[in-house]
Amino acid sequence: MKILLLDIETAPNRVYVWGLFKQNIALNQIEENGYTLCWSAKWLGTREVLFSSLHGDGKEVMLQRIYELLEEADVVIHYNGTSFDIPTLNQEFVTQGWAPPAPFQQIDMLQVVRRQFRLTSNKLDFVAGYLGLGGKFQHKGMELWRECMAGDDKAWKTMERYNKRDVTLLESLYKRLLPWIPNHPNFGLFMDDGKKHCPNCGSDKLQKRGRSYTAVMTYQRYRCNGCGAWSKERFNDMGAEARKKIVKGIV
Repeated sequence: MKILLLDIETAPNRVYVWGLFKQNIALNQIEENGYTLCWSAKWLGTREVLFSSLHGDGKEVMLQRIYELLEEADVVIHYNGTSFDIPTLNQEFVTQGWAPPAPFQQIDMLQVVRRQFRLTSNKLDFVAGYLGLGGKFQHKGMELWRECMAGDDKAWKTMERYNKRDVTLLESLYKRLLPWIPNHPNFGLFMDDGKKHCPNCGSDKLQKRGRSYTAVMTYQRYRCNGCGAWSKERFNDMGAEARKKIVKGIV
């Protein structure tokens, strides 16, 4: 399974406003729409952190490079990427007149954090720090974006470090929360050795730990000795003949 970790940075919308609070901005107040400034990505299990930007590569090359990575990926991991990163890139692709990249599954770590825990904040910087994984690369805030949009070389070096750090931090968080990810894309589907594998990490070090029950069926349950995730048998404990009878309506 090829898993890609991804984070993008975008320019803000430029608009005309008369105040700072409770503004309803009309379309004719927009001077310039936001756009993708850069992206950083990393294949899970590799050391190289990739980066491409408007400043360094130009728009078409920057978008082509991430498009090709998405085409290759089976799974893409991001933080709020379901609502932000992926739709933003799709918007860029369709503007270029390109067809959608090959389908891939997504793991949105923000959704995992919101679903599984009740933290004071769900921001990546807070969550990672709370778990002892470190924090995001510190910078001077909006001024960094303004300087990058103006083409400042020094600011772009800072932006690259910031963007890459988000990806390595995302990878650390993914590994830490791996057993907590529900419905993780099944690693076992990519194994052909005849063994049972943990769907979350691919380990074959599974221990039988009780049973999982539905209203009418029972399934063998497993605990992974690798990552700690729980899983269960694909088929229930009734046996093949009993299942055939149910399908045929005999039972």
